[in-house]
Amino acid sequence: MAKYNPYDNVLETIEAAATILNLPKKDYEALKYPERELKVAIPVEMDNGDVKVFEGYRVQHSSSRGPCKGGIRFHPDVEIDEVKALAAWMTFKCAVVNLPYGGGKGAVNVDPKSVSRAELRRLTRRYTAMILPLIGPEKDIPAPDVNTNEEVMGWIMDTYSMFKGYTVSGVVTGKPIGIGGSLGRSAATGRGVMLITREILHRLGLPVLETTVAIQGVGNVGGTAARLLSKEGMKVLALSDVTGGIFKAEGLDVEKVLEYTKNGGMLSEYSQEHVEHITNKQLLTLNVDVLIPAAMENQINDEIVNDVKAKIVVEGANGPTTNEADKILASKGIIVVPDILANAGGVIVSYFEWVQNIQALTWDEDEVNRTLEKIIIRAFNEVWDSKKELHTTMRMGAYAVALERLCDAKRIRGIFP
Repeated sequence: MAKYNPYDNVLETIEAAATILNLPKKDYEALKYPERELKVAIPVEMDNGDVKVFEGYRVQHSSSRGPCKGGIRFHPDVEIDEVKALAAWMTFKCAVVNLPYGGGKGAVNVDPKSVSRAELRRLTRRYTAMILPLIGPEKDIPAPDVNTNEEVMGWIMDTYSMFKGYTVSGVVTGKPIGIGGSLGRSAATGRGVMLITREILHRLGLPVLETTVAIQGVGNVGGTAARLLSKEGMKVLALSDVTGGIFKAEGLDVEKVLEYTKNGGMLSEYSQEHVEHITNKQLLTLNVDVLIPAAMENQINDEIVNDVKAKIVVEGANGPTTNEADKILASKGIIVVPDILANAGGVIVSYFEWVQNIQALTWDEDEVNRTLEKIIIRAFNEVWDSKKELHTTMRMGAYAVALERLCDAKRIRGIFP
């Protein structure tokens, strides 16, 4: 099997959406190329006195609609094509929910579990210094992603501020509340997944109560979505982490599972009455109403797609479905709500945080959640209408909405010089 390249997925999707819209090539050609790609070497003095050099990246895909926006991930297998794809997905995600942002993404090739907290802090600060020429509240605003969190964002904000000589809260989002973070930010992506899941069920005339759900991933996105979906009356039958999954036919006690994982427990060792252990592959092929892949890219691929039985797939992760698998799901009549819509709750509330920082204001959590719901449901409605008008899938409907906005911005601004 050929090596999976997520950026090839992006290019193919852009071409497909442009074809549906009958766009001339000159309108979208620039979107096939990231504006900037920075690769940096990050020397870190380890606790034992040795120096180790890590590789890092920051990619800015598009700034046509505003500053670039996108997370930073720490992962041992990260590579440039993955970062480019993630930056491009951010461009389309911001456009589909109509935020005044473009897409960016950063990464460091490191396993955070293999370094101490002090080493991770030194690594983060040096990485920030290396990408400093690219970032800033008016040009590129990082945020948390896989294996990074609010503490890491605090280190980045402080490092950037030390270079500037004054506090710059708006250089990152996803910060701790005490230094300019927004209420509701940590739960925002999972909350958006819940809202989108509820909305697609309404649109398809399916009941919310007793709807069965399987979620791959029990971190910030998957765990929050599981909790909120359960509160809505849905039955979460399965959850998984990197070590494996758990399944209970009557529905899991989500709060109990999340309390266990919060304290460092691995699901491969989770033990409760009537709970079965399953693999991640088994989870993805369970006979449930809704499947939510909320882990990493390339999970629903040609190896498992023919065994997927869910009626609806809501993409909590970025790029969890390959293009080939997406076509097969469509042929099977499985509705896929694409990542650029389904998991946009995080960037929406990141936008709120940035606005609060710039204006030196704070919003209460009810206002954050209410405005998040308004924006993401409006985006859902626009994508649904686009899907119907163009007689296509929700993914192509979403990309069509986003591509039109991006091409409009490029046409208005023109090509420099």
